Amino acid sequence: MSRQSLQRAYALWAPIYNSAVRGFSAPLRQRSLSGIPSAPCRVLIDGIGTGLDIPYLPDTCAAVGIDFTHAMLRHAQSLSPHFPLIQADAEALSFPDNCFDMVVMHLILAVVPHAGLAFAEASRVLKPGGRILLLDKFLRPGERAFWRRLLAPLFGPIATHTDLVFEDLLAQRPELQIVSDLPAAVGGWFRLITLEKTRVAPTP
Repeated sequence: MSRQSLQRAYALWAPIYNSAVRGFSAPLRQRSLSGIPSAPCRVLIDGIGTGLDIPYLPDTCAAVGIDFTHAMLRHAQSLSPHFPLIQADAEALSFPDNCFDMVVMHLILAVVPHAGLAFAEASRVLKPGGRILLLDKFLRPGERAFWRRLLAPLFGPIATHTDLVFEDLLAQRPELQIVSDLPAAVGGWFRLITLEKTRVAPTP
């Protein structure tokens, strides 16, 4: 999926995204974001979209939201006018190394053109000891998932990857360790995963 097709797809999605996704994802987002500590912390919402995570963020956190699509950010800004939002590429973040306590990645890795790059960037900006909160659809190693794999060439260029294997991504990031990995929906295709950064990410 190219960046141009991503922009086009989500510009079309933006007006109806909340109606299509909120009901399904709201309890999963709330469950995931309950992992943010009540103590003051700095949080990156990586791929904030239309802002569906905002209502579940604790007041004690200082959060920043980024998204690649301007149309999605406009909707997020209307939801919370004072929430800091930045139009940015998840695959090339402008933040310095080790500057966030938490990184939230909800329904983003299966959307970006290069999930490995976005995952590496999230790890880079996360402090050692910090955590990544993931919600997305992932296949498991060796899972046949005939229809999901068959549909991947169709949906990949339009809006989302249906054949992403999380363990393949994690194998590239030895500094990240799984804290929890829970099935969330659609028979475990969607998963809630918490990762902890145990050391500084290796330099590419």
